[in-house]
Amino acid sequence: MRWGLLSTARINRRLIPAMRACARSAITAVASRTLSRARTFAREWDIPIALEGYRSLLDRDDVDAVYIPLPNSLHAEWTFKAIAAGKHVLCEKPLATNPADVDRMQAAAHAAGVIVEEGFMYRHEPLTDQVVALVSAGAVGAVRAVVSGFTYARNRPDDVRLSASLGGGALLDVGCYPVSYACLLAGSAALSATATARFLPDGVDEEMAGVLRFRGDRMASIYAGFRAAYRTWLDVLGSEGSLSVPHPFKPDGREPLVLERLGDRRHIEVRGSELLFLRQVEHFVGAVIDGLPVTVTLDESRRVASALAALAASARRPEIEA
Repeated sequence: MRWGLLSTARINRRLIPAMRACARSAITAVASRTLSRARTFAREWDIPIALEGYRSLLDRDDVDAVYIPLPNSLHAEWTFKAIAAGKHVLCEKPLATNPADVDRMQAAAHAAGVIVEEGFMYRHEPLTDQVVALVSAGAVGAVRAVVSGFTYARNRPDDVRLSASLGGGALLDVGCYPVSYACLLAGSAALSATATARFLPDGVDEEMAGVLRFRGDRMASIYAGFRAAYRTWLDVLGSEGSLSVPHPFKPDGREPLVLERLGDRRHIEVRGSELLFLRQVEHFVGAVIDGLPVTVTLDESRRVASALAALAASARRPEIEA
């Protein structure tokens, strides 16, 4: 399967080694807004073709699939354009922030006969499979709550993640991870969302905390922020115990889980990937070439988009007057 990279974004540096390690994929081209930038990147990464403009990449017959690592506000737009060009799409998270966009993507992808998948790398890792298996088997009893978050300090004023016009903000950049995990464990869409946030002057959320409610009286507490040092966490709280996952979204080669049940504590070590993103690439290629089911379905992406939209709307409600 021949890849085209839709921009020279930094995260490409993580995907390119994985694409090349996958036996059935190759990188054909990279496109940027300027030809000079595309050429510089192509030389650095030994990519055969450098192109000016994203449309020029979509028009090529020697590109089967595109990877879209553009700013958040451009994900849906270029996903639709790629589908219209007959390309399979692996798009960085969040795929969309409006569930109606995901509905239209699903219809368009079905009509075009192409695969569209949201790029949540953690969903392809053995650690996630182990967590889901334990919870599904009743390791903590009936799930009552999921408590999860992702934070890291970000203070460069020119950072694209702090740009309102480009879809910046803590919720979309890192909050989508705990939202995605909560929806995965719940297996359904959230019924309601409540959130509060700290906004920068241009309206970008620098920090957000929220609560999602799911069927079965399950709750999920979500935190996302750019103000504290790097940390990720996930705790699943049940009627008979709890499961703690220290590094749920970016696991190392060996990851610990801590399962507490009825007063007993057990440490479980899960062997992960030696090369992150490789499983994501392999699974996507398998979906395209072999017709295997995708790991992150568009139904799942719709649930995440719906929750993100509801949290964002809740956080912008007027504050209580003192």
